[in-house]
Formats: sequence, C-alpha cells, structure tokens
Amino acid sequence: MMLNIDLHCHSTVSDGLLTPTQLVEHAAARGVDILALTDHDDVSGLAEARAMAAERNITLINGVEISVDWRGQTLHIVGLGIDPEHPDLACGLSSIRNGRMVRARNIATQLDKIGIHGSFEGASRNAGEGHLLGRMHFARFLVQQGHARDVKAVFKKYLVKGKPGYAPHQWAPLSDAVGWIRASGGRAVIAHPGRYKLSRKAMDELLEEFRALGGEAIEVITGSHTPEQSMQFARHSQRLGLLASRGSDFHGPGESYFDLGRMPALPAICRPVWHDWNEAIQAG
Repeated sequence: MMLNIDLHCHSTVSDGLLTPTQLVEHAAARGVDILALTDHDDVSGLAEARAMAAERNITLINGVEISVDWRGQTLHIVGLGIDPEHPDLACGLSSIRNGRMVRARNIATQLDKIGIHGSFEGASRNAGEGHLLGRMHFARFLVQQGHARDVKAVFKKYLVKGKPGYAPHQWAPLSDAVGWIRASGGRAVIAHPGRYKLSRKAMDELLEEFRALGGEAIEVITGSHTPEQSMQFARHSQRLGLLASRGSDFHGPGESYFDLGRMPALPAICRPVWHDWNEAIQAG
C-alpha cells in the first residue's frame, strides 16, 4: 500500500487558517495517513492535533519549522520527530518568537511610511490572541484592505526584500536550529530549498554545511517546487546522501499550492525521510 504522507503544514498556532483540530480533520478527509504539523517556531498546537489524529486514525509526527539566518538569507529548517518539551528546543523557539514580535512592529513601521496604517493591529486580529505574528497575517490584512488581490501578490509587492513593508531580521544560526532539533531526538530537513535565491555554488555550500552540522534531509516534493526543481533536489539528495521529504506547506484553502496530501510521489531515486520510522513501517 502506498502511504499518503504530508510532512509540512501549518495551523492557526502560526500562520495557517485552520486550527490544529480542523487541520487534522481536513487531512483525514483527503486520505492522509501520516501528517506532521510544523508550525513556525512554535509547538503548542501538537497536543491538540494529536488528540484529533487519534480519533481520525492518522499518525501524527511532532514537527516544527524553525526560522534561520544563513549568510544573510532567511531559511527554514523543519524538525521531524522532535520532543516538543526538550529544554534546548523550547528555549530556542521561545527566543525566536520574541524576535518575531520585534520584526512585526518593524514591518508595521515600514508600511506606515507608505501610508498603510493600522497594519500591526490588523495583523494581530488575523493571528488571534496569543498566537505567533508573522508576515502571512500582514499579507491577509493587506488583502482585506484592498492593496492586493491575494496573499501571493502581497508578498511580491510588499513583504520581500527590496519592497516596501520588508523588515530585515536576524534569525537563529543554522547550527543552532539543527542542534536543537537533533538534541530533541528529531531529524532536520531543509524546507522548500527551491524558494531560496541562491547561486548554484551557494546552494552546494549550504547543503554541504547543513550535512556537516548533522542535517539529514531535504524537501524534494513541496508546494512551491516546479517539477524541474523537484528533480533537481532529488539529484542533490542522492548525490549527498540526504534523505528526501514530502510536504505540501499547506496554510489553508485558497492560500496553498497543494492541498494536504495531494502532491506527487517522491522520485524513485530518493530515499524517504520516513524509511526507518516505525510509524510508516507499521502503517504500511
């Protein structure tokens, strides 16, 4: 039996549209067998997701997506199979969340400069009380205010480097993120590598450094990859002995390239990141 495995998605705990419960229900309706909830820099939705996963006969993998700075470039590292209560990981994620609030206020300041006011308050309403505040919440506010047709257009026009509304920020070092994941018993995965504006040489150096630090896998199939990029990173994974992951990066209906579990299979040359997981072996 071919398992339907999705190892990258977001709930309202970070910047998704569905609560952890709703997210798992959505995954179950689409035939997902194994799901990893990987909220940005926060693991507080895992207990709720696990409770619903037990009801829906889905295997839930503890996950997180950590914001990282590498040579001035923002990267995301997914941790799979983590212990969410491990003190090193918990402390590291707490420090990143504190930094996210600083960045959010800086984004609002940049938007104020071009005459878009009230963005911090609007983004906060979109996030909900007590939840992480990220660029997606600002993007939704800007769509609601009529500044762009959808969140993808907002990012291109306002929230990326070189555009009004962009606020630079220093995230965790790559070595720290990989170290926290490994200390907590997890497996570190480079998320959606095709999104990073890196030269071929820089990408090779990133992958080599990541592997040397103890990173084990790379997302090959993910929402923002073209078929050509998926094959490119499949070959990288084969060449470097990195495991391959598959995740939709689902944020919610209408905001994602792929729905949960509706992605192509990994290329045959890849060794899946779940190849030695008891959960996958037993479910298969």
